Formats: sequence, C-alpha cells, structure tokens
Amino acid sequence: MSKIRILVLPSDRTGVGKFRSVEPHIFLQNQNPEDFHVDIDYEPKINDDNFWKSYDIVHFHRTITKDYVGTPALIQKLNKWGIVTVADIDDYWLPTKEHPAHSMIKQNELHIKIRDNIKAANYVTTTTEIFAQEIKKVNKNVFVVPNAINPNEPQFKAKTEPSDKLRFGWLGGSSHLHDIKILSDCFSRSADLNDRYELYLCGFDTRGTITEINQQTGEQRQRDIKPEETVWSEYERIFTRDYKSVDEDYKKYLLNYTQTPYENEKFYHRVWTQPVTSYAKNYSKFDVSLAPLKNHIFNRMKSQLKVIEAGFYKKAIIASNIGPYTIDLKHALSYGEFVDGNALLVNEGRNHSDWAKYIKKLINNPSWAEELGERLYETVKDKYDLNNVTKIRAEIYKSLLS
Repeated sequence: MSKIRILVLPSDRTGVGKFRSVEPHIFLQNQNPEDFHVDIDYEPKINDDNFWKSYDIVHFHRTITKDYVGTPALIQKLNKWGIVTVADIDDYWLPTKEHPAHSMIKQNELHIKIRDNIKAANYVTTTTEIFAQEIKKVNKNVFVVPNAINPNEPQFKAKTEPSDKLRFGWLGGSSHLHDIKILSDCFSRSADLNDRYELYLCGFDTRGTITEINQQTGEQRQRDIKPEETVWSEYERIFTRDYKSVDEDYKKYLLNYTQTPYENEKFYHRVWTQPVTSYAKNYSKFDVSLAPLKNHIFNRMKSQLKVIEAGFYKKAIIASNIGPYTIDLKHALSYGEFVDGNALLVNEGRNHSDWAKYIKKLINNPSWAEELGERLYETVKDKYDLNNVTKIRAEIYKSLLS
C-alpha cells in the first residue's frame, strides 16, 4: 500500500495550531514514515485543483477558506475526487456573551459558518467525549483525539525550585475574566495565611488595541490599550485584593507595568506572557494549579489541557467540578479526610467557600499537594503522551481509507 498523503491546514501559528494541527501530524509522520506523508500548509492553493488532488486526507481546523463560507463547496469538490475531509474543532462554536470574541463571532455569523463546515466534512476530530456528543448533533462521524503532551519537549521539563511556602498559580489567556472572578472571595478568605503561601499569575500581557467611538459623530478610532485598561490588570486586582496584599513600594512597581525584575517580591508574583514554545515552563514556578471555570456550555465543551499540563509537571490541582475537569479528576477529600483521588474539586454551589477551604487545607498539609501531584501524573502520563495519542490518530486515519 502506498503512503497516505495528508494535507494539514492549521488555523494559526500559535496555541491551537501547535496542539491540534502541527505537532500531532509531525509525530504521525515521524512515527510512521512508511505509512504517512504529511504536508503542513498555512496558505493552501485554494483554486488549484491539482494541488488538492495530490492528497488522500485534508485535515483542517474550523475552516479551509479564510472567508469560512467557501469551505462547504470546496469540501464537496474534494469528496467528488475521493479526498477525505477531517474537520478539527477544540472549542464550542459560539462563546457566551461575556467572552471578548462573542460580539465579533455573532456579528459575522462565524458560529453558523463553523457549524456548516463541520456538517460538510466527512469526519470530525475533537478533544473530549463531552464535546463529541454535542458535535454529533451536527455530524455523527466524530472521533475523540485528545490534546497531548510531548514529554521530551524542553518546556515540560523545567525544574521546580524548593520553597518553604506553598505556591499557587494560574496560567492562561485573556478570555477568562469571569472564571478568575470565581477566585475573588478565596483570596480574601485566606488572607490570614498570606505569610505561608504565594500566588503566581502567569501569562500577563499588556499588548493590544482599543476602539473608541465618538458619541456625537459615530467616528471610530483605534489606539493602543493602556496597561491599566487590560483584562490582566483586572486579574491582578483580584489576585492581590486590589493591591491590599502587597506593600506600597511593590504596588507602585506593579502599577508601572515594567518588565524589569523587582528584587523584593513577596506573596504575589506577576509572570509575563511567553510564546507557545515556552509558556509551560511557568508550571515550574508553583506547586498547585488553580483551574476555575464558570459553568456554561462554552466552558463545558473545553478540553482538559490544563489538567494534562499540571499532571505532566506533577502539580496538584484545585479545579471546578464541571465539564472537562470531570473526565480525569477524582476528588481526594471525604469528610475532611485525605482519601484516594488526584485533585480537589469545587462544586459550583460551593465557589464562595471551598476554594479558600482547599487552599487552606493544602497550606496546612503541604505533603497532600505533593501526593496529589504524583497521583495526577500517574493519571495523565500515558493517556496523554503524544506518542500514544499519535498511535490512536494513525489507526483512525488508516480506517478512513480502508
């Protein structure tokens, strides 16, 4: 049998492209050089029929054409030529109103176009069985191929320095304000223990623009966003209780938004954003990962990547007991006693109390944090190893052409 020729069309050159398109298919070809030939193309020749006809499978994330609307017609053409189309999707197509991209997606009807693309494709790959069940309402041919980690990638091998204080961290992007707000009460409730633990906010970024609208003329003008206007500034105010948790000198330094290191950081640590090739090193800075999620459909359809990353770093995790965090996590407390389990899970109705309660539990029992990290590592180390997940992908692709 000749090699299966696969064309991979990533949606970007950053996070989702790395985890859903580029790395998985590089591994696929490297593991199976006799079975697969993979080309990764960010600018496919849309109107060149001969370009498409040299492939057996076209894998795309959300869309093939930049305008989205041309994708279903192109898929029909590919299908007539016997080319199998595989649509990949890792996020629910319509974010809730509180998401910064909601208005843009709704106005441009991108959620409808993405759904049309999924419906038109022969097959769909996604991250979890939870999301797969939702996608099956649109396209019944769904495979779960989870996000996975290359354990030999340098950014997942950084060492954690020892500390006499337990360190808690959050690592993420700019669309999580309403998730972060869940933590507002817990930092106030645990303020009496501030001298025994530290907080890390990772991914801090002040870049971006803002659009101003003249209310009299309707004229729109874009300008660079000010650091204090960014969502990261709001995150920081939550983590520091509006800077009450830091002294005046440190507060002045933070409000200057300089990346020059501060020599006397105490309790709170701002960690600036890193590229997708090195961001995971930030897990080495803390002992416990915080993973709050507000309970709505967009979050329930998310992947469990934060769990996987924490596990590969042997970090304990405190997480919301919803959606992706129910897949691999098992609560490790029963009536206050430490039992079998690999995480501390907070039920939605207990957000007001249990985040602080579990933070305090781990501060008072630091060995529990270490044990939870080891248990989580055992949970994820084989299941989400990219070498093993690639074997699953290879079998799927072979079955599509058998």
